[in-house]
Amino acid sequence: MGNVMALKVVDEGKSGDAAMEQVPTYDALELTKGGKVATITLAGKHYTLRITKAVKLILTK
Repeated sequence: MGNVMALKVVDEGKSGDAAMEQVPTYDALELTKGGKVATITLAGKHYTLRITKAVKLILTK
């Protein structure tokens, strides 16, 4: 779980709210390195991000 990876911020060129323009966007396939599952940590806790067969995201603790 000590792996560090660089993430690409996706700019889709959409204009909108100034606050929304500053929100980073990540490609789920980049997070999962092309797979279906990634582990995300926050405050020492681990969460699992899954891409379903229906191409939806599930985040579980």
